[in-house]
Amino acid sequence: MFTGIITGVGRIVAIHSLGSSSDHGKRLTIETPAGYLDDVGLGDSIALSGACMTAASLDSANNRFCVDVSAESLSKTSGLTQTGIINLEKALRANDRLGGHIVAGHVDGIGRVTHFAQMGESWELRIRAPRELSKYLAYKGSITVNGASLTVNRVVDLTENTGGSEISINLIPHTVQNTALGQLAAGSEVNLEIDLIARYVERMLKDTHSPRKS
Repeated sequence: MFTGIITGVGRIVAIHSLGSSSDHGKRLTIETPAGYLDDVGLGDSIALSGACMTAASLDSANNRFCVDVSAESLSKTSGLTQTGIINLEKALRANDRLGGHIVAGHVDGIGRVTHFAQMGESWELRIRAPRELSKYLAYKGSITVNGASLTVNRVVDLTENTGGSEISINLIPHTVQNTALGQLAAGSEVNLEIDLIARYVERMLKDTHSPRKS
């Protein structure tokens, strides 16, 4: 479990195939800020740009760790098949502050950045979300973008054949400077996770409207 508060910016520095076919996943080597791994143990969960992964090996002396990512996970996420910077978050502890919102580290869909530009002292980020996630997006609701807990400022439902929605998010300077979100540009793909509470609301509503057998 996570909160969507990014605790470090890392870098994927190496990618190795775990097999010879597309059915095999990849082993990623991630470089972290100095001291980031001091309280991390083998087998701990760390979110990589919003995707929960398990530390399969640790090299704290060189600020590096490895994760094994299955082919299924690679097909459902973005940003884990090439080297470059990524957002990092260690798993939530029971006595930690819940600074963002409840995040599972399970990517629900891939969004695409349609606009990213400075506006005053902040930046406006617009993302096109797939149709299947549209019903979970709400004004002032929470959304996780590449692992970062953010607030939706506007939702526009799209009417063309592909459907979906475009959400607008305001990023303050601190967020841009302390996460990998500042590297985004129009056309970038991003990992999206919807608010966990929205999942349960949908499930409860479905159960309420389902006919009950006598």
